[in-house]
Amino acid sequence: MPDHASDRIDLAGLQDVLDGPWAKVRNAHREHLDERFLPVYGETGDQARERITRLLGELPTELGMASAFPAEYGGSSDIGGSIIASEMLAQVDLSLMVKAGVQWGLFGGAVAALGTRRHHDAYLRDIVSGKIFGCFAMTETGHGSDVQQLRTTCTYDPQTQTFDLHTPHEAARKDYIGNAARDGRMAVVFAQLVTNGERHGVHAWLVPIRDAQGNPMPGVSIGDAGPKAGLLGVDNGRLTFDHVQVPRDMLLDRYGQVAEDGTYSSPVENDSRRFFTMLGTLVRGRVSVGGAASAATKSALTIAVRYGDIRRQFGTPDAEREVLLNDYLAHQRKLLPALATTYALHFAQTELVAALSEVQGGDGPVDEHRQRELESRAAGLKAAQTWHATRTIQMCREACGGAGYLAENRLPSLKADTDVFTTFEGDNTVLLQLVAKGLLTGHRDEFGSLDGWGRASFVAEQVREMVLERTAARSLIERLISAVPGRDEEVAVTDRGWQLKAFEDRERHLLDGAVRRLRGGATTKKDRPFDIFNDVQDHVLTLAAAHIDRITLEAFVAGIEDTADPAVRALLSRVCDLYALSVIEAHKGWFLEHGRLTPARSKAITGVVNALLKELRPNLRTLVDGFAIPDPWLHAAILREEPLRQEAMAADDEQTRADDHLELEGGAAGGA
Repeated sequence: MPDHASDRIDLAGLQDVLDGPWAKVRNAHREHLDERFLPVYGETGDQARERITRLLGELPTELGMASAFPAEYGGSSDIGGSIIASEMLAQVDLSLMVKAGVQWGLFGGAVAALGTRRHHDAYLRDIVSGKIFGCFAMTETGHGSDVQQLRTTCTYDPQTQTFDLHTPHEAARKDYIGNAARDGRMAVVFAQLVTNGERHGVHAWLVPIRDAQGNPMPGVSIGDAGPKAGLLGVDNGRLTFDHVQVPRDMLLDRYGQVAEDGTYSSPVENDSRRFFTMLGTLVRGRVSVGGAASAATKSALTIAVRYGDIRRQFGTPDAEREVLLNDYLAHQRKLLPALATTYALHFAQTELVAALSEVQGGDGPVDEHRQRELESRAAGLKAAQTWHATRTIQMCREACGGAGYLAENRLPSLKADTDVFTTFEGDNTVLLQLVAKGLLTGHRDEFGSLDGWGRASFVAEQVREMVLERTAARSLIERLISAVPGRDEEVAVTDRGWQLKAFEDRERHLLDGAVRRLRGGATTKKDRPFDIFNDVQDHVLTLAAAHIDRITLEAFVAGIEDTADPAVRALLSRVCDLYALSVIEAHKGWFLEHGRLTPARSKAITGVVNALLKELRPNLRTLVDGFAIPDPWLHAAILREEPLRQEAMAADDEQTRADDHLELEGGAAGGA
């Protein structure tokens, strides 16, 4: 084994930094989730569904995602803890995490957020305890991301005091719905509310879909979504409603009420604003998906790094032993930048969870501006985390060679189970448009539908200069940036202020360019609002990605600032250098095209990145060990062979020393 410089790093100190404010939640899961909860390789879909449903009922009461609910209903009012729980479940079994997320995050979360006291008293205890399994029926076959245009209708009839829930055509079928195919007894169904001949936009109803014996309720058709690439333990299904009668009091009416005579009222008058206010209360699911994707990425990296520290390949002329995979620069180029990005996203996620707890965890009214900022950040980070997971898990699979392709080594299931994360809880491309829209409009209350982005006059009037929304370390960031000298060539590329300034400058330039192009389009294409935005779509998506890069770097810097242990702090600082410079290196073309880098400085960045890889190599294992993933949770056969390989390597070393000793003795005898 190589001589790890990690002896200088207090691993417990690094773990404390990464575990953060919810360390007790993380440790409780590490202690209680044993081998029973791990995936079973090679099982059928039916076997996986039965196992996951059973395990969901066996989760200890102090674990899982139900902690977000009020204590009176069986939770602990800990929204942040519920997000951390989803991350820990993701490291054990992603099907278990998604099943729990559907039950307590989506279904139960919708009842809690959109319902009122009567709904809470009637249903939340049984939802939290698992007596009522439920679904979150929003997505339709024809309308997924554009929820505002759902086609399912729910029409009120004053004569019967009921709503008529109806699927008007095949494209309005509720599709991909978790818990629908097998276990769901009720569903929160999203549909267009119609009363007295007038539409009032999308609302939600609590609807029974199966009776006590598990048979579909009258008018409800249930189907199975069919075989999937991954998440075999989640019973995704399809729901269709044929004029199903729903009692008036089953409308989740926190944001919209219908009186007995059909009169509609709402505390939020504007339809679009009401719609986005309702969706904003459900942002927790998006935060959970991003965190779970990062958790799976950590598992994949841990497997690949640990394998690379025992697997040897090819020799050198001056050595008896073959070279460890992790000692090759090409291998370090794969693993370390991905690991640095994972660290950066970890700190960004920690900051996001803290913001979510603060904004939605109180009893008072929610600050609308902070809620909008939270939604934008959750959307952008979810996109960044899930795309990073897809790329990194595939890279880890390749880094483990043929062994990485075997189911017994976990990586194939991590890849298959997380692949859909880029799609559900919001398609990533659509989410980036939402982020860009927030930057361009300053988080206006009334966004309008994402398809056209509003009127041409809206563009001309509302697009304005950006006011940077800072992360937690606002004063620190501003101080570091202001300390950078005027000439970039005089500043080391490892200067934190220069790195922050480069990220901020890129975002500002992209925003200014988007503003100019949109204003120009509003003048020349005023009668074609779709074309105005469609013609700059690539630009605004790049802007959104640059924005997420910046807030991620700032969150990493804030995390380092809060680290007390000097050695851990120094290590994190070098990892942060690698993250920042890897992003700049990946976007060299932009920085060169816009005069932000000279060719010489661009080449220098690559040299510094390579130097950082060599510097961080001795702590590569330490960095993944800091995630504190219990060995059984990794569930990879190649790691179970690790002690045997280490013994074999030690034996090889002993034999080499013996051979060297004999050679020396032979040489001495010959000389005599």
